[in-house]
This record gives sequence, structure tokens and C-alpha cells, in this order.
Amino acid sequence: MKVSLGLAALGLLAACHEAAAAALTIPLKKTREAPEETLQRLANTRRHVEQKYFGSGSGAQRGAMVEQEVLLNEDGSTGFKVPISNYMNEQYYGEIGIGTPPQKFKVLFDTGSSNLWVPSAECRSSGCFTHSKYDHTQSSSYAKNGTDISLLFGSDSLKGYLSEDTLTVGDITVEAQQFVEATKESGVRFAFGRFDGIFGLGYDTTPVEGMVPPFHNMVNQQLVKEPMFSFYLSDTANGNDGELVHGGYNSEHFDGDLKWAGVRRRGHWEVDLEAVQFGDDEIVMGRTGAAIDTTSSMLVMPTMVANYLNEKIGAKQDFAGRYTVDCATVPSLPSLSLTFGGVKYILDAKDYVLNVEGECISGFTGMDIPEPLGPIWTIGDMFLRKFYTVYDLGNDRIGFALAL
Repeated sequence: MKVSLGLAALGLLAACHEAAAAALTIPLKKTREAPEETLQRLANTRRHVEQKYFGSGSGAQRGAMVEQEVLLNEDGSTGFKVPISNYMNEQYYGEIGIGTPPQKFKVLFDTGSSNLWVPSAECRSSGCFTHSKYDHTQSSSYAKNGTDISLLFGSDSLKGYLSEDTLTVGDITVEAQQFVEATKESGVRFAFGRFDGIFGLGYDTTPVEGMVPPFHNMVNQQLVKEPMFSFYLSDTANGNDGELVHGGYNSEHFDGDLKWAGVRRRGHWEVDLEAVQFGDDEIVMGRTGAAIDTTSSMLVMPTMVANYLNEKIGAKQDFAGRYTVDCATVPSLPSLSLTFGGVKYILDAKDYVLNVEGECISGFTGMDIPEPLGPIWTIGDMFLRKFYTVYDLGNDRIGFALAL
């Protein structure tokens, strides 16, 4: 059965991701979160994604789809390994150092942005109080820039200025990395997040003031063997650490061969979403993109599609705008399949419904943004926990495989 939801309505979405290339492996550790904090962030997902992607650059470029030989270490990985924490399947972050000696920060590794920023020692706003702050007076490798910067993240925002210093990520040392010192942070996401800042892994077509993204600098400074990075996102239910690899991928974390899909616009890590099927129903959409986003916890899609799917699973909207599902029905709900690069990837209901302390929340969130950027889906962590992903900057493509 085919379900047509109208191309005009479905052409109203935008979501994309950026990336860089190197091989840095980052195990992901688990911690627990108060359920009300998780639920509040889930309610803000649509606004966050809308601001993140709306108005971002595009440009059709695609590298040759040439298979690369990736040299592996004894444990099956390439590059360097750095620990990352998994916060209730909702935030994935790891540690970096800025300065000499290195000042430590917890950052979200974000395929949906290109900027690197951390709180400044000059920040006096509430969003900075509980976080580590960078003090350039304590770094011998600091170089002043001073360009004023403003960034928006949905309902949250920050202001600051550009600085330049040495960046360390695991065993990788990047010289003269530009980043934003945030002197003012506004919003719940920053104040209560388990992270201090954001490490953009996107293309070099979208950062502020011409900043070179850190992963591009790793490639430019020949610090990694291959211009690619990869993610294995852990699940709090299985007790395993996750992993980010800069410069390659770790074959021990996926089953079978990687299947590749070309990047459709180099502004973000976005591939063609060729088909969507829910149970026996095929959703007809026309030409649609899918942004693969490591800092979005949900699946964000055009509002008419989200409404249709939430109705089909019996989800009811609460006062906070979340769609809740009767947990007892989850085992009997249909599967959702998404097709990239001619390959169908299947999510079961337990994958697209988030269980927060016994409350089941639908992972289908609606967001409409006008063309020409849309229609685009944002494919978040609900998908990425099930499928290992490799971001190949050298060939402008993303690889997918079933995660182990």
C-alpha cells in the first residue's frame, strides 16, 4: 500500500550534517540522567534541529566512489581512541584539551555543525556556571584573534569571540586551531547539559568567519591516515562503551560489509532518502534528503509524515508537545525502513520508541522548513545506535553497517 502525503507539504524540511576526516576512536561510557531532564530536551528537539540546519549552505559536489583500503590496528581500528560518555542515550560526548598545558573539556562530537566552541573564563552567565572554562592567560600557545561571534542552537544561544590555540584529541595534537570562546550562554540545554562545548565534525563550507573545522585541520596537517571518521554509539541497555574513530573505522563494531551512500550536498552529511516504508505502507515523498546527525536524539521529519506515523502507532500528544505511546503496545508495532544507497535499513519499534523510566516516547518529530533546502529528514541517535556509520570526506559518502 502506498501512502501519499503531498509533495508540497513534504518539501518543507531541512536537516543536514557536516564532517571531517581522520581516525580517532572514542569509547562511550554510560551515566544516568534525571528523566525530567531527558523529557525536556526531547521536547526541544524540533527547535534545536530547525535552527541547526535552516539557512545552512549547500553545493552539489561528490567525490568518486572509490573503495579505500583502510589499514587496521591489531584491535581492528585505525587512528586513535578517545573515551566518550553516553548520557541516557540522549547525549554522547568525549574529552578534548585546548591550550598548553591542555585544559580539559567535555564536548559533543557533532556531525551537524562545523564549529568548535567551549566556555570562556570570562563567561558569567548561568549556562557557564557548572562547566569547565577556558582561560587563555594560562596557555603558552594561545594566539589572539578577537572576532566577535554569535551562534544559535534552537532556543539557546551563545556569544563570544574567536581564539586560536593547540587542540588535543586523544593522541592527536592539532596546531593553531581556531575556536569560539563563549562569554555568554543562554538556554536550558547549555545550563543542564553534561557537555561543556561542541566539536563540529562538519564540512568546511559552513563554519563561522571562515574557521577551519578541527577534523579538516587534522587532515590538512596530515595527522591521520585516511580522511574519514566513524561512530559506534552505545546503548545504555547493553553496557558497552561506544566509540568514535578519526581516520578510519573499527570493523569489530559492525557486522558484514559497509554499504555506501553518496553525500548529496557538501554543506552537511546528507544523503538521498530514497524510500520510506512503515509496515506494509510505502510513504511517497519525491526527492528527499537525510542528514545523519550524531547530536539529534530523534528522527525529525516533515510534520505530515510525523503526524501520520504517530497516529499509526497510537501516540498521544501531551502538554509539553511530546508524543507518548503505551509501552505495552511497542512489541506489536510495525517496523520502519529507510533506504539509502539502494539498501534498506530497518528500525523496529523498540528502536524508534524511547523508554524513559517506564514512559515511552515516540521518536517521530515533525519540523517544516521551506524549500529549496527541504524536504530533509534528520536521522538521529535512534538510528545510529543500531547502525555503525563511517563519514568518508575523501569520497563524499557515508557508510552504513549493522552495529555489534
